[in-house]
Amino acid sequence: MKHSIGLILAILAAAVLIVLYSALFQVYQTQQALVLRFGEPVRVIEQPGLNAKIPLVDSVILVDKRILDLENPSQEVIAADQKRLVVDAFARYRIVNPLRFYQSVGTVEGANSRLATILNSALRRVLGEATFIEVVRDQREALMGRIRDQVNREAQNFGINILDVRIRRADLPEANSQAVFQRMQTERQREAAEIRAQGGEASQAIRARADRDSTVIVAEANATADKLRGEGEAQRNEIFAQAYSKDKDFFDFYRSMQAYEASMKSGDTRMLLAPDSDFFRFFNNPVPAGTGAPSAPSASAAPAPASSGPAATPAPETGSQPSPAPAN
Repeated sequence: MKHSIGLILAILAAAVLIVLYSALFQVYQTQQALVLRFGEPVRVIEQPGLNAKIPLVDSVILVDKRILDLENPSQEVIAADQKRLVVDAFARYRIVNPLRFYQSVGTVEGANSRLATILNSALRRVLGEATFIEVVRDQREALMGRIRDQVNREAQNFGINILDVRIRRADLPEANSQAVFQRMQTERQREAAEIRAQGGEASQAIRARADRDSTVIVAEANATADKLRGEGEAQRNEIFAQAYSKDKDFFDFYRSMQAYEASMKSGDTRMLLAPDSDFFRFFNNPVPAGTGAPSAPSASAAPAPASSGPAATPAPETGSQPSPAPAN
């Protein structure tokens, strides 16, 4: 009898413990709870801690309170300038009203499905009013803000607050990208060819101007040189004339010595002259004619060309007697 009473008490104690355990539940910091009584919501618990419920009557639905991700698959959108874009976007949201969330979508998976449809519609509406350049570069931040606001207005019906919407990637389709790339490459090549042509034209103009300046400078230098050379020749002739007028015999002797020196240098030119020719008069009679000694004959001998080289004609000497020089 005592054994049966002890067994009953143990069973009752276990039943009480089970009831007490089922009457308590814990809400963590990352969660919020919705208490249902026979399927009807009775209260919402947003603060973390230990809470009680009626066993076998109340049920608890735990809802995530953290920021959740919505990964949207890539969608093809037509921009305002009729260009097709492949848009890859994602959203961040938080459940702010557990009761409405439970009544409208029920679970996070259901919420993601409904939000994906809303996000795709907002992407098509907003990006369909913008051009390709605005989506890719100029107004991307403003467009993402407009998409977030539109999605957030509809997500309020689900007890959800949209925190952010981002366009991860917005590009042309692969076939269009290749066509655009080739067109851009052709335009850059055309611009490069035009720039090279302009550079070649400028280079030719600079070279022509430099050649013209060089020709002018050389011509002016040659003219100056000819002028100076002429002035020098005039002064030289004047000096020779003055010297000749002072002492004719000495001048003839000096010029003959210069002719001897020039004709007897080593070279390929040869001359055949008679020893008694007028060219060698100072070898035969070194005394000038004005001193009373017999002078050399006045007739000049004509040189005969040698077989080994061209003949040279003696150059006439200043004065009455010639001083031939060898030809080169």
